[in-house]
Amino acid sequence: MASSPTFKPYRRPAGGWGSVRSLFRFGTGRHVPELEAVRQLRRHNKADGYMCVSCAWAKPKDPHRFEFCENGAKATFWELDQGRVGADFFASHTVSELLQWPDFDLERRGRLTEPLRYDHDSDRYVPIRWDEAFALIGRELRALDPESVVFYTSGRASNEASYMYALLARLYGNNNLPDSSNMCHESTSVGLPRSIGVPVGTVRLEDFEETDCILSFGQNVGTNSPRMLHQLQEASERGVPILTFNPQEPVPMVTGSSTRISSDYYQVKAGGDLALLQGLCKALLEADDAALRDGRERILDTAFIAEHTHGFDAFAASLRATGWDEIEHESGLARERLDQAASVYARARSCMLLYGMGMTQHHRGVDNVRMLCNLMLMRGNIGRKGAGICPVRGHSNVQGQRTVGVTEKTELAPIDKLKELYRFEPPCKNGLDTVEAVKGVIDGSVRAFVGLGGNFVRAAPDTRRLEQAWRRLRLTVQVATKLNRSHLVRGQVALLLPCLGRLERDRQASGDQIVTMEDSTACIHASFGTHEPASPDLMSEPAIIAGIAQATLERGEVPWREWVADYGKVREAIEATYPDDFKDYSRRMRQPGGFPRPLAARERRWSTESGKAEFFVPEILNGTGFEDAEHRLRLITLRSNDQFNTTIYGYRDRFRGIEGTRRVVLMCKRDIERLRLQEGQLVDLLSDHEDGIEREVGGLRVVSYDVPPGCIVGYYPECNPLLSVEHHAIDSHVPATKSIPVRVRGESRAQAPAGPAPV
Repeated sequence: MASSPTFKPYRRPAGGWGSVRSLFRFGTGRHVPELEAVRQLRRHNKADGYMCVSCAWAKPKDPHRFEFCENGAKATFWELDQGRVGADFFASHTVSELLQWPDFDLERRGRLTEPLRYDHDSDRYVPIRWDEAFALIGRELRALDPESVVFYTSGRASNEASYMYALLARLYGNNNLPDSSNMCHESTSVGLPRSIGVPVGTVRLEDFEETDCILSFGQNVGTNSPRMLHQLQEASERGVPILTFNPQEPVPMVTGSSTRISSDYYQVKAGGDLALLQGLCKALLEADDAALRDGRERILDTAFIAEHTHGFDAFAASLRATGWDEIEHESGLARERLDQAASVYARARSCMLLYGMGMTQHHRGVDNVRMLCNLMLMRGNIGRKGAGICPVRGHSNVQGQRTVGVTEKTELAPIDKLKELYRFEPPCKNGLDTVEAVKGVIDGSVRAFVGLGGNFVRAAPDTRRLEQAWRRLRLTVQVATKLNRSHLVRGQVALLLPCLGRLERDRQASGDQIVTMEDSTACIHASFGTHEPASPDLMSEPAIIAGIAQATLERGEVPWREWVADYGKVREAIEATYPDDFKDYSRRMRQPGGFPRPLAARERRWSTESGKAEFFVPEILNGTGFEDAEHRLRLITLRSNDQFNTTIYGYRDRFRGIEGTRRVVLMCKRDIERLRLQEGQLVDLLSDHEDGIEREVGGLRVVSYDVPPGCIVGYYPECNPLLSVEHHAIDSHVPATKSIPVRVRGESRAQAPAGPAPV
């Protein structure tokens, strides 16, 4: 065990040898075959290899030799782990005991190897045959009201598995298909269609070669999007200005060759994005007024605005009526800084805008997305080479699964086409999203949960209330590769079904199978594994879905067995359902760089009510959803460098210089002094939601860090218990994890856990 945590500022590059050293230390001592790891990494994100298990960034036509980032490589090592978790492991450990283990210790035990069911008498998972598992699930599901069952997916399932899963849910009788997008980019899926008529970004990789300016919001581009470093480095070397707007202190945004990525950094307050964006737009408008008055070239693209947009006059009037004092107060940025950034943007012929969850995970997250569109529309930067808007997605196929039908919204599902193809009456009532599913578990209206990957209990808001209610569920079914906490906080009938990983060879009746994914630029890629499966008892996700379907549903028009035997037949079904997006699917999937789905906004065709791109007029400047108060702080939750979503790879966050613990709260020196705290002191964070429910996370060590006054930072998911399920984005229901109202108790009632051994 480490004697104590350490905190040391990180001054080295974000990429290059810093990543190599971190990856080497990560792999040392783990049960990963070195030669196989090297072989697999050479196939990582290649046309003849597999799509990254981690993020969804685009796979280029001409890939680099090492087309992966540090976390992508760690995800590969995590899957290649030779440790095993089966019945013998549970024979040595009860579920009650395992619930006391840290999340990291659970996952690092290795791969799940056989189907298991929970045994109440022994408090252990015990073996069950696959046919028995499917029969048990079928009996339980048939006994329940379909509207009480949730079918969740984490976002890493292939297009083929996702299509089958969504069809299973609708044949069963509901649209309860929440997914990880509900927790991150659903604000994008709601906001972009209202503004530009498409639910995804408009940028493709080739636009990086043409752009004159890059704006990044709600993320640090060099650390949150490491695989984008290739494109960002090349743009930076051409002299392209890259402006970053984010609350966190920037770590060195350089690669191993010392190429600076962000050319300037603007530290906005958490929840101050609406004010920031209105300030940038107001500065553009005032500069355009001055140009018009002086007879100079206009700043705004007036021809584009006149031909392609609707609502500009109302938006301009709103900007003129908004005072600079209010903008400065709410954004935390001075007018001079906003004028400076707007001037850089105004000089660019073509500009790209990148944004992350720091924009979407707010009470006004949808408004943030629409304001980002406003900024682009003012200068015609949608539907132009080198320009566009680009949401940076997390999970490796979260966008693809939405494309093929994983959605709780009936207006986004191909209801009529499914009815025609499979001769049934699809449910027409909107299903439950993530927030609604959590509420349903808590109030008892949800009785069963089927999870295709993920760690829902840990990832969802109001964690402690959710865990307490979770045990009242009648049925929980978890399809997974590794053990996590959601498998241990189980329902009355609980099954754990191990599946193949993406790197593993998927042998079916017609031979080795290929699956497909969609990247965050709406391009579709093939992916296939060559590594031998961790156990002969593993099944593929499509085979598991088909097994549940055959045991649960009455016989119908779906050829489940044929689909499992040959995934090409699933792709034929997807093409029949979505002919415009997936024409010649199986032939085009091997195309280097992927084949692009059509995006109307890239061609300046606007699928909106007015038939034009829509300017949006915001109602307020504060995006937090709560009022400021003397004792109240805005908590931002984030991931560490050694983490992918809820998967903890280790206890070393090298970018923030934190090692040996995740039990920290980062605060600026002014707030530490104002609250009469000391660096290194243990404190508790208390929820300050005005709902009368006590929420607390204790034993957090105070670390001085450069964040805006009134804002503090803690790790996700450790701080999830502080987030009320009611605190979410308007319309999209994305949990507002980037601005949680909390207060600090200076005398901690909890003891900080001893630090783990460095990894």
